[in-house]
Amino acid sequence: MAADDDLFPPGAEPPLKAPDRAAGHDPSGHRARLRARLLGGGAEALADHELVEYLLMTAIPRRDVKPLARTLLARFGNLAGVFNADAAALAQHPGMGETSAAALKVVALAARRLARTQVAQAPVLGSWAALLDYLMIDMAHLTVERVRVLYLDTRNRLIRDEHVADGSVDEAAIHPREVIRRALDLGATALILVHNHPSGQPEPSRADIQITHRIAEAGRLLGITVHDHVIIGREGHVSLKAKGLI
Repeated sequence: MAADDDLFPPGAEPPLKAPDRAAGHDPSGHRARLRARLLGGGAEALADHELVEYLLMTAIPRRDVKPLARTLLARFGNLAGVFNADAAALAQHPGMGETSAAALKVVALAARRLARTQVAQAPVLGSWAALLDYLMIDMAHLTVERVRVLYLDTRNRLIRDEHVADGSVDEAAIHPREVIRRALDLGATALILVHNHPSGQPEPSRADIQITHRIAEAGRLLGITVHDHVIIGREGHVSLKAKGLI
């Protein structure tokens, strides 16, 4: 049975072991102080464990969830690790359940959609920081290598963010002619290659550089510009263009 779901039979009142366990009853004022800091403060108003705690309070109203928030951060490493953890792993963590796991997973979903919306609303090259935020949120936590192509129009606005393949970046996974043919099909005039390194280190390999050169060469013949190849890792990102490799 999930720890925070169906704790009591239908119609039964939960036993109150202590007055401060009653729903909404917080004699110390801890929850009220967290709420006031959240609403009145800036981006750093709450510490990481307090953010997790506040979310869990909405799903588990009758329990002190500060220890649970700390054990989640200890297990999954950091805030991003908690929000990007597998839903089943979260639900099965001691003290959790499907309801509390969903309360955490919805944050990751909302963050991805917000970042994607910001990228879609402006020319990509003019909002590079927003693009990197979107890619880091969406890919830094992945445990498999994933290749994506961002296809852009004449104003460098995003036409399509396409998941091309999972696996190493080489011609077995990504074919230069297919990437350029897809750009022509979409009416794109430029593209950005993106993939992640599950190891966490975003430094480009020889294969990363070689496949980028092949795609750029194929694109030049048909008027398709390869703006960049961005590699994402948990420890940051690398732009092949910024490193002078394109």
